Amino acid sequence: MRKNASRLAAAAGLALVLAACTGDPNAEVAASPSAAAPPPTSRATSTPGGVPDLGAGEEVARGIEVPWGLAFLPDGDALVAERDSGRVLQVPARGGRAREVYRVPDVAAGGEGGLLGLAVSPDYATDRYVYAYLTTESDNRIVRFRLDDDTPEVLFDGIANASFHNGGRIAFGPDGMLYAGTGDAGEGDSSQDPDGPNGKILRLTPEGDPAPGNPTPGSPVYSLGHRNVQGLAWDGRGRLFATEFGQNRLDEVNLIEPGRNYGWPEVEGTGDTRGGRFTNPLVTWSTSEASPSGAAIAGDTLYVAALRGERLWTVPLRDGRTGEPRAELADRYGRLRTVAVAPDGALWLTTSNTDGRGDVRDGDDRILRYPAGPGAG
Repeated sequence: MRKNASRLAAAAGLALVLAACTGDPNAEVAASPSAAAPPPTSRATSTPGGVPDLGAGEEVARGIEVPWGLAFLPDGDALVAERDSGRVLQVPARGGRAREVYRVPDVAAGGEGGLLGLAVSPDYATDRYVYAYLTTESDNRIVRFRLDDDTPEVLFDGIANASFHNGGRIAFGPDGMLYAGTGDAGEGDSSQDPDGPNGKILRLTPEGDPAPGNPTPGSPVYSLGHRNVQGLAWDGRGRLFATEFGQNRLDEVNLIEPGRNYGWPEVEGTGDTRGGRFTNPLVTWSTSEASPSGAAIAGDTLYVAALRGERLWTVPLRDGRTGEPRAELADRYGRLRTVAVAPDGALWLTTSNTDGRGDVRDGDDRILRYPAGPGAG
């Protein structure tokens, strides 16, 4: 049964019949001239729970067109979403040629919209579900499917879309619930509307219902006052951190707590909390230094992929506080979109130079792997 976000605004949802999958699940990615040869298979071992070695990066895939979502199957292979094509690619755990395993129907790519976040069910071994956040002609929505299905199941729709600020990151939390970061779709006031899904972090059951224990019973809204959330990550104590694009001045890292209001559009960055009504961020950067998208946590470090900043930020985490951020890989690979920790502890990083805003380099876009080990880095 479809769970329509319009229940929040009392507007009727528009039902779309999803077309059959057209992708060849056995097809390899069509290589550009710069991607004619697949990258070598990785031989670097990695230790789960170890420290990623940012000096030992290796390329595991190349020639990907605007990679966005990245999620891992239980065997360590990665699923990668191509934003504009709607294709889901599978990349071997130790690197090699990516192959198309699914094509999500009804993806309407344009501006920042398209096939965005991916998540793999925590119970994938038994239910085989993959989740996706995508832009259609009428909205942003969350669907799920099995790789051998033709038609995805729509779980949550009616999230306003635009050429920018679509949010799009989805991830399962330690509680087994599905979290989604949404954007304000260019309408800042929507972020302060408690009855609308835009400019929020949503918390849903795997079936797309408002999760039990949400701040407002029957509402999917977990937190509000966001401009454009594209990074979600939990530390070892189950605390949720989110990255957020600012407008003209300051990007943010926020510690997300249920029911809190993070201020947009009244506050950008740190500012007047209006007597505690708003919650200030833990970290801010100038928009030229960051434009933060994906986020991941390994050990006691938060990793943030920066688009405009063209670097990987590392932020120490201790007792819910943040230390001094440090810029890594600056200007080495161009725009960085997504960062994630693989089952073997390695840190995976995607570039985003073919998205229309970057300087395309030989082999772009590519996926990089940084193995983890005790005392590495």
